[in-house]
Amino acid sequence: MLDIMEIRELIPHRYPFLMVDRVLEVDPMKRAVAIKNVTANEEFFQGHYPQRPIMPGVLIVEAMAQVAGIAVLSSEELKGKTPVFAGIDKARFRKPVIPGDQLRIEVEILKLRGQMGKAAGKVFCGEDLVAEAELTFAAAD
Repeated sequence: MLDIMEIRELIPHRYPFLMVDRVLEVDPMKRAVAIKNVTANEEFFQGHYPQRPIMPGVLIVEAMAQVAGIAVLSSEELKGKTPVFAGIDKARFRKPVIPGDQLRIEVEILKLRGQMGKAAGKVFCGEDLVAEAELTFAAAD
């Protein structure tokens, strides 16, 4: 398990764009599972349907990307690199995410060649699959 301070040591993201609260499992270069608590205090809810707030899908995808970054940057080989998005494929949003939800983000690294890689992410709220996508990324200097 990694707490917020350990997460901040691995990835460069900071408030308001740090989308991971806790990491439950990490198998470096293979997979990671993390938690994002969605609260009514999130800044994006002020402008994203304020009368009926839902979390923007792009931020759910960003959360998946950050968990993928944690999976790869947990290895000694890529520690200290900066994860950079290179592509999003097969993104699907199945159910809305609202304040009070807790997201379980599961990411599996599908391919890693040098500093480029591809990951598959799934996001659950309870037992419900709320989003999924394939992400291409680079671990830059």
